[in-house]
Amino acid sequence: MAVERTLSIIKPDATRRDLTGKVNTKFEDGGLRIVAQKRVRLTTAQAEAFYGAHKERPFFRSLVDFMTSGPVVVQVLEGEGAIQKNRDIMGATNPANAAPGTIRKEFAESIEANSAHGSDSPEAAAAEIAFFFAATEIVP
Repeated sequence: MAVERTLSIIKPDATRRDLTGKVNTKFEDGGLRIVAQKRVRLTTAQAEAFYGAHKERPFFRSLVDFMTSGPVVVQVLEGEGAIQKNRDIMGATNPANAAPGTIRKEFAESIEANSAHGSDSPEAAAAEIAFFFAATEIVP
């Protein structure tokens, strides 16, 4: 399996409850390295651009409002099969369907406030990482 990079976002519901360290421990215990990280407050324009693929969906405005409601931690995770590994560690989008021990099962408040975002493909990972980080900010 190839070493990959993926974007992770620790969402406002988790940062509000000071869960950043617990979430990061799950990534690191799962074999992923954090090679870039910053805490930011997304503007409406940034959230709309980042989630632009969902613009026509009924949940778009609610998602933008949620993602701008507090700080988030954006980070680049690196490791063998990092994209799928990150998704496995996060768990199903709906926390009710997430496996025990996953981020969303343990920490999510709802489907929307599900504590973490992760890229779903190599193409998405590349675009999402570039959205938040310059190449010089990623330090393996």
